[in-house]
This record gives sequence, structure tokens and C-alpha cells, in this order.
Amino acid sequence: MNSPETNPVGDVTPHLRVIARSEHAISRKNISNGALRVLYRLNEAGYAAFLVGGAVRDLLLGGHPKDFDVATNATPEQIRSLFRNCRLIGRRFRLAHVVFGREIVEVATFRGSSDDGSGDRHVVDGRIVRDNVYGTIEEDAVRRDFTVNALYYDISDFSVRDYVGGMHDLEQRTMRLIGDPELRYREDPVRMLRAARLAAKLDFSISAEAAAPFAQLAPLLRDAAPARLFDETLKLFLAGHGLASFRTLERYGLLEEVFPATARSLAGPHADRFRGLLEATFRSTDERVRDEKGVTPAFLFAALLWQPVRDEVERLVARGTESAAAWTQAADRVMRAQVERVAVPRRFGFAIEDIWALQPRFEQRVRKRVFRLLAHPRFRAAYDFLVLRAEAEPELVELAQWWTEAQVVDQAVLAERLVTPPPAPAAGTTDTPRRKRRRGGRRKGGRGAGAPAAAGGDHAGRSGSGE
Repeated sequence: MNSPETNPVGDVTPHLRVIARSEHAISRKNISNGALRVLYRLNEAGYAAFLVGGAVRDLLLGGHPKDFDVATNATPEQIRSLFRNCRLIGRRFRLAHVVFGREIVEVATFRGSSDDGSGDRHVVDGRIVRDNVYGTIEEDAVRRDFTVNALYYDISDFSVRDYVGGMHDLEQRTMRLIGDPELRYREDPVRMLRAARLAAKLDFSISAEAAAPFAQLAPLLRDAAPARLFDETLKLFLAGHGLASFRTLERYGLLEEVFPATARSLAGPHADRFRGLLEATFRSTDERVRDEKGVTPAFLFAALLWQPVRDEVERLVARGTESAAAWTQAADRVMRAQVERVAVPRRFGFAIEDIWALQPRFEQRVRKRVFRLLAHPRFRAAYDFLVLRAEAEPELVELAQWWTEAQVVDQAVLAERLVTPPPAPAAGTTDTPRRKRRRGGRRKGGRGAGAPAAAGGDHAGRSGSGE
């Protein structure tokens, strides 16, 4: 636990620069009605009220943010007294949520830099685990993570206040930490991922000082809560800038701390093929986000862990494990190892394993198995995954085209075509050898030879690149 006088930021002296309304591009037309109502109500009640954080940053860059945060000198209890539609949340950081239908405006009291003993701050091994020490706007500014996130839009005169050089860094398109980078990352290691994510999202560079500690401190991410890393993964990869985020994580050596098996496979013998699949997946997902189509973490995780699963299957089969059992065991081992770093909810785990399990079954183009596969609740996600695999593996192109046509052709015509033997699968379309069919009729359960049991039953869901 820290002593009362501990300053978790270090020695940072704020210097105020006021950007007048005529000197910036923020318009109230681009601020949500809910956020404006909160700002005006606080101001009318005699409190300081500022729009702050990513919304101000994005408005200054010409964007249209969807989420708006407010900072004020009113305490959480004072905020609640002004809004009947308010609830207080959080233990680590006490916050007020003011609810307007589907919109939630988050309101935070200015954070203090030092604790004189009257507040509620706890630090363990350099990490802040609870922080409810209130202070001034100047203290609040230096407590924020990056300079471009410490800009305040003042509702009283529509100016922008800059205490830490955020406007300069915004103009230079640079991510720079406030305070000592090593101290700030030790305080919260997830800030390293946040730096990579924002740099990718905004097409900014990460300053040399902010990037320098990555090599030494990246292993601290292993101690971050897996559930929190899952949330951060969604922000990295499912917000429309996934490909840039992936490249940034890999460039700075952060990928191996969050997806260690993925990083190992990207350095392995099938690296080019695997990288092709990942980049195709991220491009497709980014396009779907831009087109406001549905995406799911299951499809993304299936791609990120596909080569590790294939590699594990090869090892198991080489040791004599039957192919179907090898796929089941490999999926279980890879998922168990991954969730130690990034928690994957079970509903997504079922979908991921279904997508993997169905891949060998695409080769089995005989009548009963084709129609059974077409009716599978996870068929579309698995098919989309096959199409993306074909972008990285040319030998799969013919197979993907066949299944594309099978979905649109009349079922009677398709059944007629399937009377004759299908063409032999291209070399390399599967990592698992086919087993000879047992004598005495059909296998128990009716699954195709060489295919693992589909995990997850009827937990259907959207894929990340198809309906």
C-alpha cells in the first residue's frame, strides 16, 4: 500500500493553454443531446463541467464519437442529487452514469494526484487497484494516460483547455504518455495495449519514450485480468481497425504476451500461410464494421488460433492419435492455454470449436454429408472461414468455389450432381488423413470420417465475415 503522499504519476507540472472557440473545430451539433444536458445542468448548478477524453480528441480530428465522458468538480453524490436518472458504479473508480434511453453519459469527479489520507487509494506492486481521491482539474489532467486524451471542452465558454501539450501532440499525430512511461505502465500494464490500439485507430505514431519500456514491461500483461484483456481485445480487433492493431501489436512485441500461441506460429514453418489468413480475416472484419454489419469474437479467435490448432493436430497424429480425437484434443489444449491470458466466454468457445471442427468436413462431398453440412447451424461461419483460408492457400480455391455454388444451386440439381464421385480434394486441403471406413456399415453418430465431433451443439451465431 502506498503512503499518503504518493503521487502515482510522478513529477508533472501542468501548463494551461486555452484554445478559444474561434480557434478549434468542435461544434455542439456533433455532441450528443445527453452529454449536452449533463454539461449544462452541472454548469447551471454552479459546478465546473467539461467534455473530456476521446470524444474531445476525436471531435478535434473531425470525427463523430458515439461515447461522451464528462469531468466535473462535483462529487458522485452531488452528481446523483442533480439527476434522477443517475446511478453510481465502480469500486476501483467511483463514477456516475446518467442514463438517457439507450445513451449513457459517464461523469467522473476530477481525480487527485496525491492522497493526504482522507481519500481512498490503494496501490499494490505499483498498480492502482482502487483510486477515489478527488482533486482539481490540473491534477485530473496529469492523471490521464495520454496527452491527446487530456483535452477539456469547457461548456461555459466553448473553449478547449490543454494542460499537458495535447494539442501539439494531436497536430503531430503522436501518442505520448503523461509522466514517466515506465511508472505509468507499471501502474496499469494494459496501457501498453491501449497505446497500440489508439495509434492504430488514429494512424498516429507512438513516441519513442512511450514505446521504449515495451520490451522490458510487456510481460506485466500476463498479470492483467483475463476478462479485462478480452474486453481490450474486442476494442483492438472489432472496432474497424483490426489489421492496423494486429500489425502494431506484433511490431512492438505485445502480441506474444496476449496471444502467445499465435505469435509462435507466426514464427513457425507455416508463417506465411498463417499470416495470409490473419490479414484476410482482419481486412474482412474491418470492412464489415465499416459497413455496419455484424461481427463476432468467435470468428476472430478461430482465425487467431487456427495455426496453433493445426500444429497441435499434426503433433498428436504423429504420435499415433486417431485424427478425430486429435482435433478434439488439440482444440481443447489450445483453448485452455489461451484463456489463461484472454478469457473467452464459453458461448464463443463453442462457436470457435465448431468452426474448426467443420473444416475437414468440407472435403467430404458425398450426398448425405453435403446436405447435413449445409443444414448445420454453424455452416455459414465455417464456410466464411474456408473462403478466407482459400485466400492464403490457393489449393483450397476450387473447394471454396464448389461450396459457394452448392449454396445457391437447386437442391435437386445438387443431389443429381452428387450421384457421381466428386473430384479428389487438392493436396494440402487438410492436415488430417482420412480413416478407412469401418466394415459393418455406418459409424455411430453418423459423423464423417476424419472429422471431429462438432463442439457446442446448436449454439449458432454470426460469423465475422458473413451473415
